[in-house]
Amino acid sequence: MLRSAPTRTAELQAMLEDVQQALKKPVNQRSWIMVINTKKCSGCHSCAVACMAENMSPPNVTYRAVPEVEIGEYPQVSRVFMPTNCMHCDNPPCAKAANAITPGAINKQPDGIVTITYDKFRDKKAFDAAAKVCPYKALYWDDGSFFTKALPVFEPYEQQAGFEYGERLKRTEGKAPAGSGRKCHFCLHRLNAGMIPACVTTCPCGAMYFGDKNNSKGLAMQLLAFNNGIRLKVSQDTRPRVYYLTSETGTADNLKACLACHGA
Repeated sequence: MLRSAPTRTAELQAMLEDVQQALKKPVNQRSWIMVINTKKCSGCHSCAVACMAENMSPPNVTYRAVPEVEIGEYPQVSRVFMPTNCMHCDNPPCAKAANAITPGAINKQPDGIVTITYDKFRDKKAFDAAAKVCPYKALYWDDGSFFTKALPVFEPYEQQAGFEYGERLKRTEGKAPAGSGRKCHFCLHRLNAGMIPACVTTCPCGAMYFGDKNNSKGLAMQLLAFNNGIRLKVSQDTRPRVYYLTSETGTADNLKACLACHGA
């Protein structure tokens, strides 16, 4: 009898259990990773919208991008969508560059997440140095602008407090995170509350996965165990924590095309 594929609800439940199990361990014994199946991504940008809503992102700041790559020549043309965010590198060049100017601006947690200290990452020189060396273009500068500030009615939702890094951060002019560098943090505030990242829960196509690398029985690690996975720009020794599955028919060739665009 053929074994049916798990439903997305079952996958989300499995990932949730993986996260909650990991939280029972000391922080240095859990190791967060993200797994993406580009074959399933439809380019709907639901993950990007969910990310912006979750983190109250201002204009020109989006932690999640979904670039599109066109492959082949007419009439044999196809497209692949490549969801990207901060790769939470184990050897993050951004941290070295920023901290050389402003110590403590970017930090690497024991669980693998690369975090920003907003009050310290307000030095534009430190941000520019970090953004210049990030191979993934994952850093964004919050210039303090608002979507509705120039309109007759300044919508109050733009100054609602978010929960990034577990703090109640109300975005106001002249106060962090406004006027600071920003990026994806794997929804650390959600993880610490026993939830999975917003982009993963929102993906209607089931292209996003998340879990503890130290749990070989977790869904994310099971996918990597039974499928080939690649990481972007490994030649630069960044050691990223975001994996892309390549085993499904056509996916490997599509990812090769993506690598031609993003760089290996």
